[in-house]
This record gives sequence, C-alpha cells and structure tokens, in this order.
Amino acid sequence: MDTRFQPGDTVRVRVDSPPHHFRTPVYIQGKVGRVAAIHGEFRNPETLAYGGDGLPRQPLYLVHFAQSDVWGQYDAATRDTLFIDIYEPWLEPVEH
Repeated sequence: MDTRFQPGDTVRVRVDSPPHHFRTPVYIQGKVGRVAAIHGEFRNPETLAYGGDGLPRQPLYLVHFAQSDVWGQYDAATRDTLFIDIYEPWLEPVEH
C-alpha cells in the first residue's frame, strides 16, 4: 500500500465544500493534526454514496488533534485530544 503520509507526519485538513457527499466534518477543516495510524485502503465513500464502485481505494488515516486547536475557546484540560478518521484526499502536508 502506497500512502502519502506516515504516522507522526503533521497534516492540515483541506478546506472544501464539494457539491457532493463528503465525510470530512466542517469543524475540522483547516485544522492541523498529526497522523496517528494508517487504517488501510478502503473504497471511497464519497463515490459509493452515489452508487459508484468507490474505486480507486483511498488510504484512511487516524489523525490526532489537540482539542484546544480545534475549538477556539476550549476551557477543559489542555491534554484533551480528538481522533478522527480522514481519507487521504482531504489531507495536505504541513512543512516545518
């Protein structure tokens, strides 16, 4: 399986609102996180939703975010985190 990202890579979630079904929550778009794991490759749910075959398969990542980076005024513990499954086309590399 060829993947663009590896665990530990810093990524930004693409900001977009395509005119079709998409599975990336709007609240996480534009946020920076870190790849925690690669789940594998799966048929693309954005085309499956319209009766397509979902091919080619897309890598699916578990991405880790600090809650304080997701919610501007997050008042709980600073160590709180959020993990979200995100398909590769929605992720962009972040240069250090």
